[in-house]
Amino acid sequence: MGNEQVSEAFFMKKLTDAKVHFERALDCKHTEFDDLYPYMIEHPQFFWYKRYVAWSELLTIVKLCDELGYEWNNQFTPHQVSYVRNRVMSSKVLDYWFETNDLKKHVEQ
Repeated sequence: MGNEQVSEAFFMKKLTDAKVHFERALDCKHTEFDDLYPYMIEHPQFFWYKRYVAWSELLTIVKLCDELGYEWNNQFTPHQVSYVRNRVMSSKVLDYWFETNDLKKHVEQ
């Protein structure tokens, strides 16, 4: 990669990808993390760690969007925005990320 300018569209795509990755991790669905660490499936802490990695990725992209002045809130529900702004992945985030089953459609991709 040279001195190319990175566009807002690029960051919005990365944000969408990170959100889908986190939602798939929440639902214990396959992610690229599974491919990187296939031996982890055998360990009980795997799913917690997988969620933590996906959450960290999502927060990193959001932080970059904030720093660049890109609007990221419109890809989330109001309560999800609140969770992301608080930055702490708690049991509340894990239990209440999805408001309705319709939001899970992204996970099925």
